[in-house]
Amino acid sequence: MKETENRRSLGRRGEEEAARYLAGQGMKILERNFVSRQGEIDIIGYHRDCLVFVEVKYRRSERTGTPESAVTLQKTRKIYRAADYYRYLHHYGEDEAFRYDVVAISREEIRWYQNAFEHRYR
Repeated sequence: MKETENRRSLGRRGEEEAARYLAGQGMKILERNFVSRQGEIDIIGYHRDCLVFVEVKYRRSERTGTPESAVTLQKTRKIYRAADYYRYLHHYGEDEAFRYDVVAISREEIRWYQNAFEHRYR
């Protein structure tokens, strides 16, 4: 139980860092930790007239791989579904621009990958 709590607190800390960083880069944060049956999205924001769904990955060390390497095909599928549901809930039209970003944090370095992966329809 303690290890799970520790991972959660590290994840929250990483998401907090990412939100501050993105806001400093001009992103308007709309929502954090959006959860639905379809999946979870860490940060949802608006940047340069585009709705942005952000996956945050945090690693204390890269011994087990880089944070961005943890964004797997399976994970992206959950993000697509959750993003589709979010857009439906908030009445975003088909013509509304959106993208998927990844923020990778390891040690003291933050890497922001804009348009990190494409949306795939079922």
